[in-house]
Amino acid sequence: MHSTITLLPGDGIGPEVVGCATEVLAAIAQRFGHSFDFHEALIGGAAIDATGDPLPDATLRACRESDAILLGAVGGPKWSDPNASVRPEQGLLKLRRELGLYANLRPVTVHPQLAELAPVKSDRLVGVDLLVVRELTGGIYFGEKRREGDVAVDVCSYSVAEVERVVRLAARLAGARKGRLTQVDKANVLETSRLWRQVTTRVVETEFPELQLEHQLVDSMAMHLIAKPAAYDVIVTENLFGDILTDEAGLLAGSLGLLPSASLGDGGPGVYEPIHGSAPDIAGQDKANPIGTILSAAMLLRWSLKLDAEARAIEAAVTAVLDAGLRTPDIAGDGPSVGTRAMTTAVLAEI
Repeated sequence: MHSTITLLPGDGIGPEVVGCATEVLAAIAQRFGHSFDFHEALIGGAAIDATGDPLPDATLRACRESDAILLGAVGGPKWSDPNASVRPEQGLLKLRRELGLYANLRPVTVHPQLAELAPVKSDRLVGVDLLVVRELTGGIYFGEKRREGDVAVDVCSYSVAEVERVVRLAARLAGARKGRLTQVDKANVLETSRLWRQVTTRVVETEFPELQLEHQLVDSMAMHLIAKPAAYDVIVTENLFGDILTDEAGLLAGSLGLLPSASLGDGGPGVYEPIHGSAPDIAGQDKANPIGTILSAAMLLRWSLKLDAEARAIEAAVTAVLDAGLRTPDIAGDGPSVGTRAMTTAVLAEI
């Protein structure tokens, strides 16, 4: 297979971890006889510094012309003023909107040897294997924003079609897993949440009757994710709630540096990125955990390039390296650690 992959290293540790994942993809291409063309482009703070735009036209064009996109991270103290007219995060939001990436998939599994690192009792982490599907292009993040004197307004709106498409995707995923779908809202207060609950119920009952569907209020879901995370399979929710819950769920794995994500639409290239931030405090120090980005590359192979065996090869290599006891500083606890480069070299050796 010949494929074009656009690399968006971004800011902070982004260039380091994207570089590591690119090496892994190149090793997979060699092992399985594929040809991957990598093209690097600017996004976020790096793009602002170079062009004044967090998502330059050249970057968007490169993304549209590629088969998949691998992203590092955006942002950092240099660009952190929330009142600035141009901010790194705007590039990411625009990329999602322009490419129609309406669903963010975040799988959360717990490696048995790392369970003690999570700020949750390890016995509650046995069997945790859940997938959060977050709606990505609607809701309060994309609604009208205005100031009227001493009042600020952010509008949250959803259409039936926006809810239907992401619920259908989540339902298909649940059907291929354990057959359980949990929809999260705040339907006791918000009209948009009542729409979400109504549409989800109709879609599942009429199109996916074999699924076990439950509804949870977002505040109780935040509690249940910590108290009984193994009870959940696929969780689907709106943009704001999903943003918060996925970071909370990420802590179950022991480190945000371990977890990948995929942002998908109906056709076209998907965007794959680790769920961690740009971590500018450790940038350039060979301390960043590359596993989240490497596993994001595995998701890229599975979802955009339809190369499941190749994705499983990466996942197996990561599991083998963790089983062997290699740890970057974020997952080393009080024990010895290795750097970004050494962890990547070990994964490459397994591949």
